[in-house]
Amino acid sequence: MDDLTRLLDDDLQASRPEVRLGLSRAGVMGASKAIRISYAGVEQQIAADIECTVDLDPSQKGVHMSRFPELFEEAIEEVVIGEAFLVEVLAEHIAAHIVERQRALRAHVHISARYPIERTTPVTGLPTQEMVELIGIAAASGEDGRAGEARTPSDAAAPSRRLGGVRRLVGVQAAGINACPCAQGLVRGRASERLLEAGFDDGDVERILELVPIATHNQRGRGTLYVGTQTSVNAEQLVGIVEGSMSAPVYELLKRPDELFVVEHAHLQPRFVEDSVRIALRDVLETYPSLDDTDFVFSRQVNLETIHTHDVLAERFGTVGELRRELEQGGPLEHHTGLDEWLRRN
Repeated sequence: MDDLTRLLDDDLQASRPEVRLGLSRAGVMGASKAIRISYAGVEQQIAADIECTVDLDPSQKGVHMSRFPELFEEAIEEVVIGEAFLVEVLAEHIAAHIVERQRALRAHVHISARYPIERTTPVTGLPTQEMVELIGIAAASGEDGRAGEARTPSDAAAPSRRLGGVRRLVGVQAAGINACPCAQGLVRGRASERLLEAGFDDGDVERILELVPIATHNQRGRGTLYVGTQTSVNAEQLVGIVEGSMSAPVYELLKRPDELFVVEHAHLQPRFVEDSVRIALRDVLETYPSLDDTDFVFSRQVNLETIHTHDVLAERFGTVGELRRELEQGGPLEHHTGLDEWLRRN
């Protein structure tokens, strides 16, 4: 029994590793939990995937992987059962909990949940439900972290580490449709030639092309938008910004008048993948003018091509101050602050 007790008490994770290299992240991913969250005064119970990692210094062999699910349960029990929170607040709470209980130098939490939004179709007004992805990201650091120092078993047994800084983001991912401006320009040029050859004069040709939507190939788009701030940000507003950055939104349910509206709307507002990213960032700054210059924004657009075997993407990230400076002054900036860099400034 003494041998068994000694074996169970031996904290192998706190021992020195054979190769003394620190790890940027070590932890668990794909942990599925039922959580209650609140947006716009409405509570929803939804399934969420949680990923949580900690920094690992060169003197520590490993983290206590088996304790992560237990800590998730504690954090969710503490926060969600008592009260429904925003997904980013839940991520922040779990990150802080992990730092304190795992005695980690830093903790990083990523929560992804499918969230239903009630809509009506654009013409017929029929109720439909659209699924979007809500994302909460948070990073927390320990105030008394000592990177590079050896940890003893007595350190590991200590009850908690004082919390240092915490940063969090709220994010969404939503679908839409983009109509390609390049192909549309080619089709417009050819249509103009044919109309002139058929005897229409220049004025008639221009009038016709203004009235008739011009064909092009369509791309189903997937837009992602993160905002890192302590300011209150409404996730459903972010969904609206993402959808509005594309040529047209898409709907699960469409009757014929609705289909006509979506197709015409998309072809009257052609956009490149790059346009969607820029428009989303502009609209975030206009919707939330109170954002601090040190806050963070990330926009990513992926379009699924229909006439190519590859897909296309564009993204931009940076602090709000960097974006404002570039919009006001013009010209490229030397540095765009990345997500990991921003999170590590807590």
